[in-house]
Amino acid sequence: MIIAVIDLGTNTFNLLVAEVTGDHKFKSLYNEKLPVKLGEGGINQGLIADPAFLRGIEALEYYSRKIKEYKADKVMAFATSAVRNASNGKEFVDTIKNRTGFEINVISGDKEAELIAKGVSLAVKMNDHPSLVIDIGGGSTEFIIVNKEKIFWKQSFEIGASRLLQKFNPSDPIKEDEKILMSDYLSVILEPLWAAAKKYNVKELIGASGSFESLANIVQARYHNIPDLATATECTFDMEQCKIIHKELLSSTRAQRFNMRGLIAMRVDLIVVSAILVETVVLQLGITTMKYSSYALKEGVISELL
Repeated sequence: MIIAVIDLGTNTFNLLVAEVTGDHKFKSLYNEKLPVKLGEGGINQGLIADPAFLRGIEALEYYSRKIKEYKADKVMAFATSAVRNASNGKEFVDTIKNRTGFEINVISGDKEAELIAKGVSLAVKMNDHPSLVIDIGGGSTEFIIVNKEKIFWKQSFEIGASRLLQKFNPSDPIKEDEKILMSDYLSVILEPLWAAAKKYNVKELIGASGSFESLANIVQARYHNIPDLATATECTFDMEQCKIIHKELLSSTRAQRFNMRGLIAMRVDLIVVSAILVETVVLQLGITTMKYSSYALKEGVISELL
């Protein structure tokens, strides 16, 4: 059975086409990401702006053609923060249905967190001790405290990278007072996380999706000390190397980040606010170990189906 899963993220639309084997496992046949930027120009106003609306429709029409090439038996499409909070979200979903036939499932932040946890658990070898999973999206960021057996706590916060970027509109490069302002804002917003992490004594962070993938790619390009991300589903970061990269990101201009090895163009604008979010969490919780999971929501959907 061939399944196509589409994740309509606020910044990126992701497509995974996978073949489900008889032993309740799957293998990836095709994986693609498109920088749709659905939240651009309207996310903090609760609106999908006209240019973003059009980009989203065109991306889904392209994915429709790609899915037909693979003769998928089942298509499952999920929309997250940008669509669920938009006043014209239903219009967007209905237009996709009319143009492609796709039924878009607009999921809650809580369900999004659950699916992310299921995907990460397939990629990362966990143990009995709780870890904090973070998925920084464009519109929302999901935090899940989980071990190899169960989810202890989860919450979705409306502090995705696109939302933060449009809210704070930092200078190029970001100024120290702007960084402090954003970090202070996040510290207040994330008070429920601080309480939960203290309760479960969390010291390990597992990052999924774009921002952490970018960090892994930069580390790989510079230090060559993590597994090949084309085949590996997880890696462990060297915290000192991450501190060096973090410092460079926060002092860099947009033009300099375009030339940074390992950082793809679609992440150049968002990586700075993402770095501040991660730093805030690491310092607040005293994180000692940080990992990357190449699986997230899409793989979680397949895991749930299996």
